Amino acid sequence: MSPEGLFHAAAGAVGIITGIIAVATLKGGPTHRAAGKVFVAAMVAAALSAIVLAFRSGTPGFIGAGVLIVYFMLTAWMAVKRRENEAGWFEIIAFLFAAAGAAAMYYAWQLALRAEDALLGGLPILIFAIVATLCALGDLSVVLRRGLAGRQRILRHLWRMHLGFFAAVGSFFPGQLQMFPEYIQNIRPLIVLFIPPFSIAALMLFWLGFVIFSKQFAARPAGAKA
Repeated sequence: MSPEGLFHAAAGAVGIITGIIAVATLKGGPTHRAAGKVFVAAMVAAALSAIVLAFRSGTPGFIGAGVLIVYFMLTAWMAVKRRENEAGWFEIIAFLFAAAGAAAMYYAWQLALRAEDALLGGLPILIFAIVATLCALGDLSVVLRRGLAGRQRILRHLWRMHLGFFAAVGSFFPGQLQMFPEYIQNIRPLIVLFIPPFSIAALMLFWLGFVIFSKQFAARPAGAKA
């Protein structure tokens, strides 16, 4: 494995470990915050190294995935870094980036539809395009509302962090099957290896539901004391 590949694998491993710690510890507590910061840094490093590896290997699909992970991590981190009802140039740039990415992926989808494998080749691109569109709309909402407060701010942080964690776990377990012992590679059904990433997705839905229906995260009335 090349030095770049080793760096990518190490950064991804750190991201998975710190992601587990962040998920398992008290939300908003010192351990959660510390693990979250390391998780974001590790995930950005892993994504940037994946982009470099994708350029060298000529696999453009991984370039888009790496860029998307960087976007998710930075916008999720800024969602809680910002004070309530605060927004600035970062959110405007995030919106323009997501909108441009959505437009590019819709164009790529149209090109894929003309290929022989239109159904299989075009569907993943369309899914990424839809996700990018939803992200752009979310960013635009933050810009127009000049920031978020209460549960909207926490929800933005939650789903973007969990999607990044889902991508990290998913790229390792079913995505790096050759790294596992032969007896694991021969597991039937192979769907067992998809349990870890989809457990992260289920956990995301749980926390989203908890935040939505809990009064704990409701925005404070204007002028209320902290």
